[in-house]
Amino acid sequence: QEQLSYEERTCEGGRFAAVGVAGEVAGKPFDEASKEGVLKLLKYVGGTNDKGVGMGMTAPVSIIGSLQQKVKVSLWIPSQFQANPPCPSDESIKIEERQEMTIYSMQFGGYAKEVDYVNYAAKLKSALGSEAAYRKDFYFCNGYDPPMKPYGRRNEVWFVKE
Repeated sequence: QEQLSYEERTCEGGRFAAVGVAGEVAGKPFDEASKEGVLKLLKYVGGTNDKGVGMGMTAPVSIIGSLQQKVKVSLWIPSQFQANPPCPSDESIKIEERQEMTIYSMQFGGYAKEVDYVNYAAKLKSALGSEAAYRKDFYFCNGYDPPMKPYGRRNEVWFVKE
């Protein structure tokens, strides 16, 4: 019986660039849908926006998996652009306001795929037990590293505390 640790922490609110990609309903697997969303956001922060400005990359890239089988990929807009973020040239990208939230998080390594997130979400659920109150209708799958980084990768599954 491995003892898996999780942490409870607060995530700051703010503006995020988010893109929804129809997942399995459109016949697209989670991994493919999330990759498509990430590429759109990379173009946006890379300068495909109304100001033509490169904003730099932030971490983590959050993939929100829900029971509706729609994958939403989001990225924190860098601090200096929070007040007035450039408008995305790609209309599928929306700028969203996210409130501060308290999360339960479990960390793991490697190149994360859907199967890993599902596996660690189950482990987090089990570690939290039946007493913890959190949103059950969706969870966050977070990747912190660029694809070029082969070792010491950080991924996290988050449940939002109620």
